[in-house]
Amino acid sequence: MEDRASDGLEALEYLKKQMYDAVVLDVNMPRMDGITLLKELRKAGIHARVMMLSTDTTDGAKVTMDALELGALDFIHKPSTAAECRAGSFSKEMLDTLYAVSESRAADTKAFSIQDIQAERKVADIVSHSASKVTGNRIVAIASSTGGPRALQSVIPHLPKNLKTPVVLVQHMPVGFTASLAERLNSLSELSVKEAEDGEEIRAGYVYIARGGTHMEILTRNGKHTIRFKEAPPREGVKPCANYMYESLADSDYDEIVCVVMTGMGADGTEGIRNLKKKKKVHVIAQDADTSTVYGMPKAVASSGLTDQVVPLSGIATEIVLNAGVT
Repeated sequence: MEDRASDGLEALEYLKKQMYDAVVLDVNMPRMDGITLLKELRKAGIHARVMMLSTDTTDGAKVTMDALELGALDFIHKPSTAAECRAGSFSKEMLDTLYAVSESRAADTKAFSIQDIQAERKVADIVSHSASKVTGNRIVAIASSTGGPRALQSVIPHLPKNLKTPVVLVQHMPVGFTASLAERLNSLSELSVKEAEDGEEIRAGYVYIARGGTHMEILTRNGKHTIRFKEAPPREGVKPCANYMYESLADSDYDEIVCVVMTGMGADGTEGIRNLKKKKKVHVIAQDADTSTVYGMPKAVASSGLTDQVVPLSGIATEIVLNAGVT
C-alpha cells in the first residue's frame, strides 16, 4: 500500500490512521515541516519508520540532527537539481536506504535529557575502580551507520572525561553532516568531540569523527598517531569506510585496539577488524540485535566469529570503560 501526501499536515492524518513499512519526509514541506511532523508523531505516541530528505547546508545538517533525535531512522542528501534527482546513483541510494529503514526497528522517540546522561555516568563511576587497573597503550575505534547518530548518544556522552584512550569513530554520513553530529555529541559529553582534521595528532580525552565523504586512517610516525584523510572510492558502498580505519591501526604503536561495531546496514568493519587482528591484540564489542536499529554491521562481525562480547546499546559505554581504562 502506498499513499502520497501533498503536505506535512496531510501526512500526519495518514499516519494517524495507517501503519506504513516506511515513511519518507522532506525537511521542508508545506503547512507542516518535517521537524514539526516528527514532534506531532511523538506527542501522539505514533511510532513510524521515517527516512528524511535533507540538504547539505549548515542549517540543513543541524535540522537533520534534530530529525534523527526526534526519531527519524536515517536520511539521504537531497540533490539540488532535478537532473541529479533522476540520476541512477541517487535512486539506488534512496532505494537502499528506504529498504533498510523499512526493515529496521522504529526508533524509541523518548527524548534524551541531561538527567538521563547523568544517570548513565553513575554507572561508569561504579566500574571506574576496575577500569583504573587497565594497563597498556590503547585506543577505541567505533563504527556505526543506520541508527548510529541516535545510538551514539547512548555511548559517547556516557564515557568519562578521564578515559585513558582516544576514540576514533566512523559514522556513515555524506559531506556536510559530520560537523553537526560532532557538535551535537560534544554538547552532551564530558569528552571533547570533534570532526577530525587532516594531520592532527590523536590525544586521550577526545573523540575524532571521520569527516563525511572522506576515508579516515591513523598514521603512526615517530611515536605519534595522527589523522590522515584518504581519497579513494567508496568501499563496502560507503565513504567513509570503517575498514580503512581499522586496517590503518595495524601499523600503530597501540598495545590493544578496542573495536566497537554498532547499528547499521551492510558489513563495514568486519573485513577491517579481521585484517587488524592478524597484527594486533583486539577486543571486539558488537551491539546486540534487539537494540540495533538495523542489525547488519554488528551481525556481520558476530557471524564471522570476531566478537569478544555482544551487548545491548545500554551496556556499550560501560564495556568501553572496562576495556579502555581510566586515569
